Amino acid sequence: METRIKELREKQGLTQQVLADKVGVTRQTILFLEKGKYNPSLRLAYKIARVFGVTIEDVFSFEDETDLV
Repeated sequence: METRIKELREKQGLTQQVLADKVGVTRQTILFLEKGKYNPSLRLAYKIARVFGVTIEDVFSFEDETDLV
């Protein structure tokens, strides 16, 4: 899964730690999400999207959409 977390976070001037605090996870979790090494729960994806004021789909995209069928 690809994410735009880093792009959106930097656009809003947030550090990884500030974003982590806002969504209730560790900074390492944000780091792993940004590097595509961790897939978030639906609840976490929703929280992240809310922080940025966008939809989940605006933050996360699946590389292989055939997995959705």
